[in-house]
Amino acid sequence: MDTILVVNAGSSSVKFQVYSIEGDGILRRQLKGQMDGIGSRPRLRASGSTGDPVADRAYPIEAVPDVPAAMDIAGAWLRDEQRIHPIAVGHRVVHGGPDYDRPIQLDHGVVTRLERYIALAPLHQPHNLAPIRSILGNFPELPQVACFDTAFHRTHSAVADHYAIPHHLYAEGVRRYGFHGLSYEYIAKTLPKVAPKVANGRIIVAHLGSGASMCALSVGRSVESTMGFTALDGLPMGTRPGQIDPGVVLYLISEKGMSASNIQNFLYRDCGLKGLSGVSNDMRVLESSDDPRARLAVEYFCYRIGLSAGMLAAALQGLDAFVFTAGIGENSATIRAHVAGQLAWLGVTLNQAENTRHSQLISGPDSRIPVYVVPTDEELMIAQHTLSVLMNRTSSNQRQERAS
Repeated sequence: MDTILVVNAGSSSVKFQVYSIEGDGILRRQLKGQMDGIGSRPRLRASGSTGDPVADRAYPIEAVPDVPAAMDIAGAWLRDEQRIHPIAVGHRVVHGGPDYDRPIQLDHGVVTRLERYIALAPLHQPHNLAPIRSILGNFPELPQVACFDTAFHRTHSAVADHYAIPHHLYAEGVRRYGFHGLSYEYIAKTLPKVAPKVANGRIIVAHLGSGASMCALSVGRSVESTMGFTALDGLPMGTRPGQIDPGVVLYLISEKGMSASNIQNFLYRDCGLKGLSGVSNDMRVLESSDDPRARLAVEYFCYRIGLSAGMLAAALQGLDAFVFTAGIGENSATIRAHVAGQLAWLGVTLNQAENTRHSQLISGPDSRIPVYVVPTDEELMIAQHTLSVLMNRTSSNQRQERAS
């Protein structure tokens, strides 16, 4: 059975999924797992296609000090015990910069170019690239495909893409990219089945998780996003501030004497819900807390979502549907209810019972705007893109053989 391995690597975990390739290019998930606690309490967990556990193993810290070591252990487990030998590996890579607007097969040259964007996504990019380098070194003949979180937003107009700065900086790549594109692409492809009457209309999708953003879709294409040059902009997140006056950064430099690296660490790790609440970066903890600052963080999160919805509705010149997705969006009925209250001016009403049940359609029958909860599946998008790149490469090789 031919399979595709999907890898999503972070700083302390490597998530992976295995998809079998069936007739007509249909992909079916066979395994889902992760190696987490890298460098602290390493543990390999995995479940099969029905959700039943197939592995749960702890390892000593020294055995899994970094992502390449985690990849070696997880890869050996897949090969030796599960008898899985993928024909290709698909990776989530957060930043594709101005060069990459679609998935691409990886080689050392591509990886070198992608390293240029580490400073623009320091929490993600270096860890995304680590398993790619590991596989290139150990299995150089195994095809690898990078799927970019920025690629889906490359349909933005020039007006949406620019900052009001000199053009030479735009030419160098200082522009509004947008992120979470694999999630938004999945939602855009899924909506025709979920909500066919509005799928090709004007839709706001709220990807709400530890990382959070919103996207305006028109006819299934991204026209605007809350995120920009880096994954710091837009909505407040678990540890990232979202929209902030650049003057704050200048203040931290001139008045607080902070260096660029200190500011980077501060903005990526100490702000957002964590900084505002002083309690936690986890929305579940904040929702259950009686601390006034925790309540403020929750209210601020929902308030900024409401403000951004107004901006995106203006970009769309109207609104036909609103979609919640990702960890908080899919699982927190409380946050969805708060956000729906922020959208009341658009005519949104909520069916509280359906919201509590986490139903697909949670708006009330009198709501002018239907509101949906649609689980995202970035890994499936990566697997589909990886298969497509492989098939295109095969077709190209066959054409070249016929021509010769």
